[in-house]
Amino acid sequence: MAIKQFIPRNVPRSPEFKFGKKPLDQYIKDHARRVPNKICINYYGKEITWGEMEDYVDRLATALTALGVKKGDAIAIYMQSCPQFMIAFYAAQRIGASVGPCSPMFKEWELEYEINELNARVIIANTYLYPIIKNVKDSTPLEHIIVSSFKDFLPEEPALPFILEYEDPTDLDGAIQMMDLIKSTTPNTPSVDIDIENDVSLIIFTSGTTGLPKGAMITYWNALYKAVSTGTCYYFNEYDVFLSTQPIYHIAGMCMMNTHIYNGSTMVLITKYAPEIVMEAIEKFKCNTWYGSALMNFEIINHPDVNKYNLCSMRMATTTSFGVQLTKEMADKWAEITRGGQLLEIAYGLSESHTMDTVTPPEYPKYGTCGIPLFEEMHVKIVDENGNECPPGEIGEIVVKNPGVFKGYLNNPEATSQVLRDGWLYTGDIGRLDEEGFLIFMGRKKEMIKTSGYSVFPEEVELYLCKHEAVAQAAVIGKKDERRGELIKAFIVLKDQYKGKITEDELIEWAKDKMAAYKRPREIEFRDSLPATGTGKLLRRVLREEEEKRQNQGE
Repeated sequence: MAIKQFIPRNVPRSPEFKFGKKPLDQYIKDHARRVPNKICINYYGKEITWGEMEDYVDRLATALTALGVKKGDAIAIYMQSCPQFMIAFYAAQRIGASVGPCSPMFKEWELEYEINELNARVIIANTYLYPIIKNVKDSTPLEHIIVSSFKDFLPEEPALPFILEYEDPTDLDGAIQMMDLIKSTTPNTPSVDIDIENDVSLIIFTSGTTGLPKGAMITYWNALYKAVSTGTCYYFNEYDVFLSTQPIYHIAGMCMMNTHIYNGSTMVLITKYAPEIVMEAIEKFKCNTWYGSALMNFEIINHPDVNKYNLCSMRMATTTSFGVQLTKEMADKWAEITRGGQLLEIAYGLSESHTMDTVTPPEYPKYGTCGIPLFEEMHVKIVDENGNECPPGEIGEIVVKNPGVFKGYLNNPEATSQVLRDGWLYTGDIGRLDEEGFLIFMGRKKEMIKTSGYSVFPEEVELYLCKHEAVAQAAVIGKKDERRGELIKAFIVLKDQYKGKITEDELIEWAKDKMAAYKRPREIEFRDSLPATGTGKLLRRVLREEEEKRQNQGE
């Protein structure tokens, strides 16, 4: 049976570009010329106009050039969601440098690894993260550390509750204050010739399907195409007030940030999510679009005070089913509390394709699916182990082909060749297509763990667990979890001299200080040995099967 592709009536067969095919930072310049006084970012009541945004970007781009940054260099950005992230992101790209976002949850060894992979000489970071950077500086190529406090853009009396969990250090020896740098610089960005289809604008690290994190090289064209196609699919426009709660250092949040920049809309930016803050933001700033997670939507729907807030401005909320699966019942309840607002599963995608490889047509949502490849140049197919295309309903590997597919992995042609074949990206994910071409995601082909929307490869966590003086062996798997989708469980073989002298909880506490929150084990089980092949290769599959059996039996 062949697929009878659903095609929406109101969407063109290919995205149309408002001001031409050019880097997204140039769209900031265009909006600044057209509507200089329109609000670009609303950060807890601090309003930054498009004219001001362009000025910040241009000044920082000029300053980075003066520090020796040139086209082809990589700049690390180590920040939470805040205006400074956005300014740094587009300033780097304006001078042809690649942005390497480093999760602000990273500990020293994770940050050190990515800086070295990027060969970054400049890092731009939240001030509170400076001590971590200082401890790795000498083992990396870093020459300049630029910092900015949340207080640089927070109003004295924030319009929304700001959850401040971090203290800025008093010792910032050797660091450059970002705002001082911007204010002291006369904007004069040198002209840089950008090859939009081939030049790399973003290096986003992903665990992929094997080994340590690899830097996926995203071009200016990849990013622009996905921004334009996302905006077109969901009818986003310049009059929207977009609520941003997903981390913009994460590829999905980044895509929505780019979509906002392309459209010239207003973004209400929140650093840390809480259901009460989201509801207050919607009511106070009349937000009409929002990208979150199904868990966030669930928490708001079931919040005891939900009826105290006016959420009627919310036209469309797009979401991703992390931990909680979006259902028609949930969407109906969302429509009830927002007086008709839509709640849609946003897409299937991955870092290597700048996400959004499928979308859910607003006029025809199919709950339980990830939508369809909406444009004629976007393709999704399912293949069997021999690479043959599967018919509708048959399970196999998801492969995608579209203008968002990445250039390859940084300095890793072997890994690139394993996933890129004739323009098709072999995702390592398992799924099937229904008779209308809607994608149903089934799981991961390999052993990657998907926890709270983040991809974690077991080898990476195992590698660091074995740095503990008491650990002889470690094996890590994903365990089903209602909240996170999967939680990380570690099986540990202790060295003989430490047996009975260290507890599971003590190891978990140790891991809290050593790795990002989404990577650290939530459960640890001590074993005398780990299952392995005759050659010594670890059999994580056996551990997963044992864990699934226990869960099914209710142990």
